[in-house]
This record gives sequence, structure tokens and C-alpha cells, in this order.
Amino acid sequence: MLPGVVALLLLLVTACGTGPADAPERPAGPLTQAPVVAAPDEIGPTSVRIPAIDVDEPELLRLGIADDGAAEVPQDYDRVGWFDHDGPGPTVLLGHVDSRSGPAVFYRLRDLVPGDVIEVGRADGTVGRYTVERTQQVAKDEFPTFEVFGAASGDVLRLVTCAGEFDRGERSYHDNLVVHARAA
Repeated sequence: MLPGVVALLLLLVTACGTGPADAPERPAGPLTQAPVVAAPDEIGPTSVRIPAIDVDEPELLRLGIADDGAAEVPQDYDRVGWFDHDGPGPTVLLGHVDSRSGPAVFYRLRDLVPGDVIEVGRADGTVGRYTVERTQQVAKDEFPTFEVFGAASGDVLRLVTCAGEFDRGERSYHDNLVVHARAA
């Protein structure tokens, strides 16, 4: 992975979530982020289902790099996005933990335990089944960028959201929660 991409990925995790009291409301109008629309030969993720925490997102958003150089996060707090890093590496899905309106799509991510199943639909019509290996809460300034986004042996999945205490001044959480899963 290129050093510039790694720096942008680090921005991704530090921009996560704006918290319960100071977060913007959930958007009421149409999203400006587009759902994943894959080319016929692409096998990227298009949906995610996590039965243990009642997540069933039939259409992922494709996330990339925003105009300001930071990595995008979903604009809608109830949606999950796939970070399209353009190359080999883990599948990384991102979602918010909450908003001023209440819990968001990845609010219960912290409840996942080793052995829980995550199903990821792919553009080619197949479904990848992953099992949770572990969860990891880390301070944003110590985020394990290479462990989450870097090359990995085998088919692995990472789910990322915010966690820990909320800093009202910064309008951000202090930590990130990363769920590590491997193809079953």
C-alpha cells in the first residue's frame, strides 16, 4: 500500500463519528454518496448482514477519498460503507456508532464476540461468510493502520466504528473499535 494512501486511511479513522450531543441530524434528503455499483468482473462487497447484532445492510456505499484529502465516511448514520482502496488487502467496512438522534448502524458492534458470523454479499452474486476473531478498541492516535488496512494473508474483513469517550470540543470520539474477522 502506498504511504500516501496509508496517511489518508489514518484520516479516515480520526474523522469517525460526531457523537450524540453535537452531531448533525441524520440527513433527510437523498444521499450524495452512491451505492456500490460494480463492474461485471468486480467482486467487491455490496451488502453486509450481521445476525448477532441485527445489522442487515442490503446496499453498501462506496467510500473513497473526499475533496479535502480525507477518507470518506458514510453521510447517513444508518448506512455502511466500503472503503474502496483500489488493490489487495482486507475488506474494510465503516459505519457510525451514533448521532444526535440515537444509535446508528454500528452501535452494537461492540457486542460481537469471537465466533459470530458476518455475511458479505459480493458483486458477482456470491456471499462471503466470515467469523469474528476478536474486537479491538484503540485510541485514534494509536490506530493500527497497517493491521487494519494493510496486506493480509487470506480473506479478512475489518469493521470500523467509533468508541470510547466523546470529546464535545472536538466533536469526536477518542477511540475506534475494530472488529477483525476471517473467512469461514
